[in-house]
Order: sequence, then structure tokens, then C-alpha cells
Amino acid sequence: MKRLFVLGVTGLLCLGLAAPAQATFGTVLPTLSRNLVSYYDFEHPVRANLALEQDSGRSGTQLSLINGGADMRVRDGAFRRSRNSVQLKQINPTVAGNDDWKAGLYSETGVPSLKAFNGVRQTSIMGWVKMTGQNPAPNSNSANPADFYGAIGLAGVLSGDSNGHAVRALLELIQVDGELKLVALARRIDGGESQTFAATEDWQKLLPHNEWVFLAATFDFDTGAMVLYRNGKPLAGKYVVAGDPWKLEGEPEPDLASATDPRGIKIGGSYPQNNREGNACNCRMDSLMFLDRVVKPWEVHLQYLWMKG
Repeated sequence: MKRLFVLGVTGLLCLGLAAPAQATFGTVLPTLSRNLVSYYDFEHPVRANLALEQDSGRSGTQLSLINGGADMRVRDGAFRRSRNSVQLKQINPTVAGNDDWKAGLYSETGVPSLKAFNGVRQTSIMGWVKMTGQNPAPNSNSANPADFYGAIGLAGVLSGDSNGHAVRALLELIQVDGELKLVALARRIDGGESQTFAATEDWQKLLPHNEWVFLAATFDFDTGAMVLYRNGKPLAGKYVVAGDPWKLEGEPEPDLASATDPRGIKIGGSYPQNNREGNACNCRMDSLMFLDRVVKPWEVHLQYLWMKG
């Protein structure tokens, strides 16, 4: 399998793998196409409403660019074949409000187009992140100018009973043992406990200011395994919650996520339906991918190389 990493497009075609449909922008490794539920490369605005982004995955779930609208698309692609990314940022650090730039969608009754994550056995999140401002951001809900948010929102799929906070699968930076850490976090059962896998390395080394980084997180609800990747390589880390937070012991088998449609997707900080700012991310993101299976280590590595060209 190691030979596959250096074959490139020609080699993949020789192996019988078709070139991706989106060969110009937001290139997707062919082995991932079938499981690509949602894919946002920020190259495809909805013509009737430029504050919406088309989904290039199979679900067709449109994404809202919240507060900044079309201005959130900026000319700064994460890789050679990408032109645009989405700018996420805090607008007024000293004023309690809900005007930060973020993206997402939310429905209290669930989002039917995201039914692939209903009762799912595995899932993965991948995409490019570039820190562009102060992180963590000042807490605009606090009168103390020295108070900063305890987390930096990245990207996740909400649970089926979420108020915007609870997630089925999430990439984020949160406090772990008093330190901000890059984490994969997931909740198998609606209303149940979450498990967190935290990267060991300092988050600022993993996400240097003004540098594009390819992140991935995989979640297996049957085995309890979670993996974090940076630029195609797995990261050392630890599970934060002891015991069996996902309730995997005993029947029935296999263990699946709750049989409910997710209530949406959140990207870059505040929850899309929330009435105040929270965990703002001063960053850019590009080519966000949400899949309904665990992406294999060689696929993560090759997806990174494929995009890098």
C-alpha cells in the first residue's frame, strides 16, 4: 500500500480508480467519493443566494455563511487547485452579541439530507484550517478584558437532540487538564456522554499562525476508536474520559450512533442558531469533508498529497 502514496493521478487510473469528478477545485480521492456525505470547498455559491454554499457531496445540504454572507469567501485557497476559502472571525470582541462570522445550518426537527449520519457506525471529518487572528478569542460575554474563550470552534456534525452544543462528531480545540488541545470529540448516544481524544502536542505547533494545515478526525462508534491526523500523519494523543462513555459493552452489536437525523452542522465557533457569540475562531477553512465511514490511514495521507498536487 505504501507504493500507492506516490503513484499520483496516472497511477490511480492504472489501478482502476477513476479520477475525481471535481478535478479542478476541491479534489477528492476517488476511494472516498461514495462516502462523501457533505463537501464544502467554498467555490460554489448558490446563485439565488450568495450567502449559501452548495454541497458538492452526495447529500446536497446547503450551508449558510452566517453574518458575513458572500464576503466570507476569500481568495486564499489552501492548495494549488483551490481558489477560495471561508473566513471565520470575531467582529466585536468587547460587545456581547452574535455577529461573529461562522457557517452552519440547524433544524430542531433534524436535517433529513444528513440521514447518512442517522444510526451511523463510523464517521470522519477532514479539511484545511489556517489560523488568521487572535486565538482563543476574547470572551465577548464577559466584562473582564482578560477573559478568553475556553475553546476554538472548528467543524462538526450535531447530534439528533442538539441545541447547537451537543455533537455526534467534532473537530475542535478545547481545554483538557487546564491546557488548550486539538481534539476529536463525539457522542454516540443522543443525551449520553461524549468521549474526547486529545492530541499531545502543543496546539500552536500543530496550527501555526497563518499556515494552512490539513486536519482529519475519524470516529468508530462500534470499537470506540478515534484518530487525529495532521497533514496526512496520525497524531499522538490520549482518550480523556475513563470507562465506557459511549456504552459499548454488551448487546446489541454492532454499536451505532442514535437513529436520529443530525440537527445540522456547525463550523467556526458559535452555534448557528445560538443567540450569543461563543468559541469564535479567527481562522480560514477550505474543502471541509464529512464522511459516513472511517477514512483509512493511507487514504488520509493520499488525500493530503492529492490536494497538494
